[in-house]
Amino acid sequence: MTDSRTAAIPDAHRQAKYQVRFDWGVDGLDAVAQDADVIVWVDALPGAEPPAFPGEGAALAAGLTDVQAVARWILDEQVRLGRRTMVALVAAGGATATGAPRFAVEDLLAAGAVVDALAALGIDYASPEAAAACAAFTGLRGAVAHLLTASASGQERIAAGVPLADIAAAGRLGTSDAVMVLRASRQSGARPEE
Repeated sequence: MTDSRTAAIPDAHRQAKYQVRFDWGVDGLDAVAQDADVIVWVDALPGAEPPAFPGEGAALAAGLTDVQAVARWILDEQVRLGRRTMVALVAAGGATATGAPRFAVEDLLAAGAVVDALAALGIDYASPEAAAACAAFTGLRGAVAHLLTASASGQERIAAGVPLADIAAAGRLGTSDAVMVLRASRQSGARPEE
């Protein structure tokens, strides 16, 4: 379903020919998630509530701690559907004082970690945008926890009194097997929420 806002999105920005897509914020969600079977809202240091999700597919939340579990969930969904599953990764990003979207390095790295985990399972037909996020993650994999605490978002949280150890913990890869399902698939035969 498209409305006047999504109808204005150029086809190239939809990344529709790719199985794994990546974009930023609500505008990016509108661009890449309309026909997605699974939408992954990536927010490594969760802040605001996720937006309303378009389309009929499932919606998951992901950070750095649960990337392998999220990738396995997506693979299971692909098996359930019996066809290639279209995945839209959307980085939450931060917000400026005026409310405009702001780049958030932690969300770029977390999205790249999901792309990397999906590729390890054979879901690897990624858009250039998703491939670039993956390259950022794989190149910086060893410094992820440090980058979370040193990033603008991490420094904001430290200034607000969040303990450094709590922020660093959000960067410990693969420490959670839980998958946060924000919306079950509306497609027939949908899996129950986990």
